[in-house]
Amino acid sequence: MEREKNSLPVVILCGGQGTRMQGDTMTKKELVEVGGRPIIWHVMKIYAAYGHTRFILTLGHQAEALKRYFLEYEAMSGDFTIGLGEPSGITYHTNDRENWEVTLADTGLDTEKGTRIYRVARYIDTSTFFVTYGDGVGDINLDALLAFHREHGRLATVTGVRPRLQYGLLQADASGLVTGFVQKPQLEYWINAGFMVFERGVLDYLAGHDVHLEREALPRLAADGQLMMYRHTGFWRSMDTFKEALELDLLWRQSAPWKVWR
Repeated sequence: MEREKNSLPVVILCGGQGTRMQGDTMTKKELVEVGGRPIIWHVMKIYAAYGHTRFILTLGHQAEALKRYFLEYEAMSGDFTIGLGEPSGITYHTNDRENWEVTLADTGLDTEKGTRIYRVARYIDTSTFFVTYGDGVGDINLDALLAFHREHGRLATVTGVRPRLQYGLLQADASGLVTGFVQKPQLEYWINAGFMVFERGVLDYLAGHDVHLEREALPRLAADGQLMMYRHTGFWRSMDTFKEALELDLLWRQSAPWKVWR
């Protein structure tokens, strides 16, 4: 069933409303730009850097915006010459054109993430596949993640990260005397950062009406001993708010810590 051993399809969850971003911008969250490119482009570039260039996007809210972006991708990403009145009379002059296959699939307006994955199963032609969010980036070693997944032999792997608290902490004694500050400490608990690897058997956990991925499917996999966590201790950041988009844009200009491609 495997097409290419080193190339797996990547399901990108991008059908939600992005409610925490609303009010600051009318742009679809995954299309909010970081360094002049939509955040979803950065996610795709991470996977493409490891040879995974077949993407399946689960569309919902503002599906037309994502469809339009990819339909116009080449024309809007570089120079081109057009021969008016000639069929297919467009010549693109971009040297770094992406050799990607992108499937855009409508999975419903208010569908839960688990069901969105289940609804694109017909486009998944491998026994193993990636699933991730359309708004999180990191310097994840996808080769190491995939090797970890294949070694443990369970149905699913999530990438865990330890986030930093967005606030500084006060240290004080019993009387209230402040004895120190800790600026945005790294927390002890792990969270699901996306960058997941699933076997087709996971689809059995996603069958049904509006299956929630994080509250239903993943806990059931854990209860059945079929879920493992790959620990990532490097850079990772999600983009849920416009403030976080601005912070990522600044990071891109300063150091681009998630840029694993050349």
